Amino acid sequence: MANILFYTSLFLIWIMLLYHMFLAQGGYLHYKRYRQEIPTWDKKLRALPQVPKVSVFIPAHNEEMVIAQTLKAMVRLNYPKDRLEIILICDNCSDRTKEIGESFVKDFPFLRVIETEDPLKGRGKATALNYALQNSSGDIVVVYDADNTPEKDALWYLVMGLVNDDKAAAMVGKFRVINAKKTWLTHFINIETICFQWMAQAGRWFWFGVATIPGTNFAIRRSVIEQLGGWDANAMAEDTELTIRVYDLGYHIRFFPAAITWEQEPEVFRVWWKQRTRWARGNQYVVLKFIRKIFSLRQKRIMFDIFYFFFTYFLFFFGVIMSNLIFVVNMFIDLNLSVGNIAIVLWIIAFLLFLTEVMITLSIERNQLTWRNILYVLAMYFTYSQMWIVLVVHSLFLEIKRVIKKEDHKWYKTERFSVKGDK
Repeated sequence: MANILFYTSLFLIWIMLLYHMFLAQGGYLHYKRYRQEIPTWDKKLRALPQVPKVSVFIPAHNEEMVIAQTLKAMVRLNYPKDRLEIILICDNCSDRTKEIGESFVKDFPFLRVIETEDPLKGRGKATALNYALQNSSGDIVVVYDADNTPEKDALWYLVMGLVNDDKAAAMVGKFRVINAKKTWLTHFINIETICFQWMAQAGRWFWFGVATIPGTNFAIRRSVIEQLGGWDANAMAEDTELTIRVYDLGYHIRFFPAAITWEQEPEVFRVWWKQRTRWARGNQYVVLKFIRKIFSLRQKRIMFDIFYFFFTYFLFFFGVIMSNLIFVVNMFIDLNLSVGNIAIVLWIIAFLLFLTEVMITLSIERNQLTWRNILYVLAMYFTYSQMWIVLVVHSLFLEIKRVIKKEDHKWYKTERFSVKGDK
């Protein structure tokens, strides 16, 4: 029995490793090609009699530490101001977020501050976004988190993509870590986010025409979000949940890394744990919501993506946990494993494959393939990656508990830090 479980866990782990190597190659190929479309796309957008009106949503819950820096970046966006409305959504704020936002309004009339009202206060990001949707008029809706500082052309690139791709319901940009060099944890997160974007986003888009709407730096057509009835207020990962419904309408979501925003990441373990727990629970919610409907979805390619999330958050982590457990138990009790030295060889090859795919991804970003980052990648396999295993198990327990008790999701705001950044 131990041999069967061990071989099964190895199979699950290797499937994931090989798949991510495949995605890393696709991400690199996408990087080499995506800029070729920019001159033609830009020309078409500029030739329009009038560019689309854009509503930028910034959901905020007690963000006084970062909101001024964010709004400064927003008002500098290269987009016609008479076709732009920036909406700061104060959701149950008890600090100076609203006051800081209103200080910008007198100088920038295209910026508005709204407050959620009872019974919607404090219900979460999705509810705040739905409230803003009812109080806006843009043809295109763009979402940025309250700690984001998009580059000046980010919004233009997102809109440009939608204007040039009628089948795209949403355009997804790239985000970078503004405090990447702050702590050991932000170094790991920086590597993680680069890998996610060039593997999971660029790689899947290149090979399958699939990308995931993130929580920030994306544009979606108002007609689509209204047709879908807005964001799912019960979803902690409202972005992933929205992705599935967008594809099921018959549209696709395009990853366009020319649109760049900078965001702050957790600098201490406690904040990281809370944030990533919310992410994991949100994705688990999405899997459990759609896995039962997987064969009735109209867009068959999204079935593959749902299975990927199921594989990641359930099968893969089961394989890793089982493999680790058998390894530890066998140190004290002879389980009569027949794998012998083959297991050691497979583990070494797996580790080298992990290093290779991460190095390929880091090489895409300028100045990221450094000796310091290489050392962090070596340590990452044994530390940060293992932290994720414990977190996913913990998250699954909490999500099952929530479902049993029929509890509502509450807004969890990631704790911010006062930083100027180190781009």
